[in-house]
Amino acid sequence: MATPKQAAKKASKKRSGGRSAKAGLIFPVGRVGSLLRRGQYARRIGASGAVYMAAVLEYLTAELLELSVKAASQQAKKPKRLTPRTVTLAVRHDDDLGTLLKDVTLSRGGVMPSLNKALAKKHKSSKKSRATPSA
Repeated sequence: MATPKQAAKKASKKRSGGRSAKAGLIFPVGRVGSLLRRGQYARRIGASGAVYMAAVLEYLTAELLELSVKAASQQAKKPKRLTPRTVTLAVRHDDDLGTLLKDVTLSRGGVMPSLNKALAKKHKSSKKSRATPSA
């Protein structure tokens, strides 16, 4: 039988891992931290800054993928893949992501479908215009 000290050592060994695993993230915290340091955005960058940045990037990516899958499922009954077009439609329909990515152009994404009101045909259906002319 293990003593309490031995059990505590085993538990601490199980917890050891990378910073991403400790934070419960998928995005690499170490790589984000090194990119922050290499980019020289500030003189000093704390350890929690990389964790926070990785969490924000992971959240934005998950949100973008979720909206893109919904847009793809609306276009086709069985969406097989995400295209730049579906990502563009998802971004432009969402208010928050639309303002965040308003100046971003996705390659092969196309534009939002819109029709100017002046160009839209006004259908006036009346029985007089449909009647056959008698000659």
